Amino acid sequence: MAANYRAVSRERSEKEKFAKLCIVVEKIDETQLWLEIIEELEYLSPEKIIHLKSECEELVEVMTKYKFRLSQL
Repeated sequence: MAANYRAVSRERSEKEKFAKLCIVVEKIDETQLWLEIIEELEYLSPEKIIHLKSECEELVEVMTKYKFRLSQL
């Protein structure tokens, strides 16, 4: 996710920036899926899972707003 976000800053066009940002949102979604699996398997304490899931939700919110703003350009 971080590497994909870094790639956003190296875009050659607004369309490429938007496409790479879409990948970032997709990777955050994948991370959320893995956190749900880890939660079901009880590999981490509930407190850690809640914190990590909360962080992912914040990232989705921020990146989605950023993506929407780019799509309006």
